[in-house]
Amino acid sequence: MFLFAADTILAALTPLAIVVVICGVCTVLRKLYETQSIRFYKSNQNWSDDVAFCRRSGMVKSFQGSFPFYEFDAFIEMAADMKGNQRHTLKVRHRYPQFSKDKRNGLPLEFTFPTDTGSIAERYAMWDMLSRFMDVSQPLPDIPRLEPFRHLDPTTRAFDETGKRGRPATYWRDLYARVDEKELNRLRDEHHQKVNAAPWGSRPDLMAQSVPGYEDSYTAEPEDVNAYAHAPTKNARFVERPAAASSDDASDQHDSRR
Repeated sequence: MFLFAADTILAALTPLAIVVVICGVCTVLRKLYETQSIRFYKSNQNWSDDVAFCRRSGMVKSFQGSFPFYEFDAFIEMAADMKGNQRHTLKVRHRYPQFSKDKRNGLPLEFTFPTDTGSIAERYAMWDMLSRFMDVSQPLPDIPRLEPFRHLDPTTRAFDETGKRGRPATYWRDLYARVDEKELNRLRDEHHQKVNAAPWGSRPDLMAQSVPGYEDSYTAEPEDVNAYAHAPTKNARFVERPAAASSDDASDQHDSRR
């Protein structure tokens, strides 16, 4: 009777013991990840050095080599699924593929940038942010991801020290700490509305300054970029592109819109 009872208790406790062991192993692994992951990233130099947009040097590093940022063109690619739903993607491609083709598949060097929403204006905003990031004459884009590094960039540090930013040094960190998810969603929606309402189609094309003959390829663009993206051949109204402005003028226009 005792042996039978002991055997029964052991059989009953076996699943519980397995669960305890699994939970213990998972807890240990999570603790190791939290304490050792940053050490892994610091020791593994290849994860960030092989592919990077380098603000200080103005170079774009890739597995095919390093190329100046001004040699890259941005375009928006539209694809449709089987139900006819459109999806737009911002892509940045090297202008001279004969020097940067992937030797394995022969494809030109290009980068794809995802955005949060399906709005075509979001793709314009993404390219604008990347261009500002690579322009050392302007401060870093004022976004949460770059806030911890603003003091490391000379142009941005001088901009902030003179009070031109108009925000505390920890503005984004404090914002995320004090508001709840509902308020964050409201602020995100408000931001998306501002991006969609920005006059992206009327901005000057600065590429015309660095590429001879570039402005002759086309001189007009859609008046409403969002409407044109969803119906590119239906009642599309085009407007003449403004003449290219200087970097200082472009910076002033951007500041006035913020």
